[in-house]
Amino acid sequence: MSRVMELAGGALDAERIRKDFPILSREIHGKPLVYLDSAATSQKPRQVIQSVVDYYEQHNANIHRSVHTLAEEATQAYEDARAKAAAFVGAPEPSTIVFNRGTTESINLVAHGWGRRFLKEGDEILLSELEHHSNIIPWQLAARDTGAALRYIPVTDEGRLDLTELDQLLTERTKLLAVSGMSNVLGTIPPIRRLADAAHAVGARLLVDAAQLVPHAPTDVAALDCDFLAFSGHKMLGPTASGGLYARRELLEQMEPFMGGGEMIREVYADHATWNEIPWKFEAGTMNIAQEVGLGAAIDYLTDLGMDQVQRHEQALTAYAIERLMEAGARIVGPTNIEDRGAEVAFTYRDIHPHDLSQVLDQEGVAIRAGHHCTQLLHRRFGIPATARASFYVYNTREDVDELVAALQKAAAVFGL
Repeated sequence: MSRVMELAGGALDAERIRKDFPILSREIHGKPLVYLDSAATSQKPRQVIQSVVDYYEQHNANIHRSVHTLAEEATQAYEDARAKAAAFVGAPEPSTIVFNRGTTESINLVAHGWGRRFLKEGDEILLSELEHHSNIIPWQLAARDTGAALRYIPVTDEGRLDLTELDQLLTERTKLLAVSGMSNVLGTIPPIRRLADAAHAVGARLLVDAAQLVPHAPTDVAALDCDFLAFSGHKMLGPTASGGLYARRELLEQMEPFMGGGEMIREVYADHATWNEIPWKFEAGTMNIAQEVGLGAAIDYLTDLGMDQVQRHEQALTAYAIERLMEAGARIVGPTNIEDRGAEVAFTYRDIHPHDLSQVLDQEGVAIRAGHHCTQLLHRRFGIPATARASFYVYNTREDVDELVAALQKAAAVFGL
């Protein structure tokens, strides 16, 4: 039995799942939509869309303020979503989940509330060459403001973290290790627990950028032993501007608020204020209530599917895609062993620039992403300015992969290759 067929056993019924996603019935340029850009944002099932509509039609009110019925219903729906998010990532209690617009805001929250308070000159922040700009720029700014220095774990030619000199990179000067849980380009899944143990051994904290990990693989913050974990709802079937941060309670207690305003305070005086309890200490003003309620519905949907099944489906589909792309003459950038990678496949195709390739594919109804994918350090590491990226999710099928390959062949004909 081939590895592709072995992985496909017991997989999700993607054809049935597709019926839950209205946008997948669209045509693009007269062709059925083949959506292969879920790493940028996932599509939304009817159940999520309807949950947002129901919130606005039946329960819309501000939360944690008024005592009338609508306000109490809205507050309950919002806090129910927080409890679902906590359970989904294995957080010990809902109060360790701070809601915000997603991974980028979460990392900025940590960089501001923890980094600027506890980092000082001579300290070091350890990142990796895999990182999305959202897990680089906030630390560059924090380093600039505190005098801390940035260091980077290199990436091997196969697209994995090179940990051969981890002991030299991770020292008593390291105060934070911030690393992707799954590369948004290569799909690489670093050994997070190993990194957590190494970081804690020298007294450092570990932050996981889980924007890609949480939607695609079972995630348990206790098993990972991470101190911070950031995730985005819109990449896991939820609405845009949903998601949040998990952090250990003691760290949230120590951190400064990122934003000031209503609801995040306990007492306000003329010259100072005291903060609300966590997590509300970090949720200033009117929050993205409907979006987080929609995230709760997305978590219900993924929970019903089973994250083990989601991961198994994607592994089978990714293995098939890598096999077909290589047969078609594409060069895969990153690991080809699907056991330690996710459903993002970066590639180059012959001599066609990824942007040109993406435009031709769009004419065939195939949506991929082209560019540096907010990972310029990683692309410089491989000596290429851009890649094409096909990324898969629960609603994708082998037929989608076949359509991708057929569109590549048409692109080759367009460019006379």
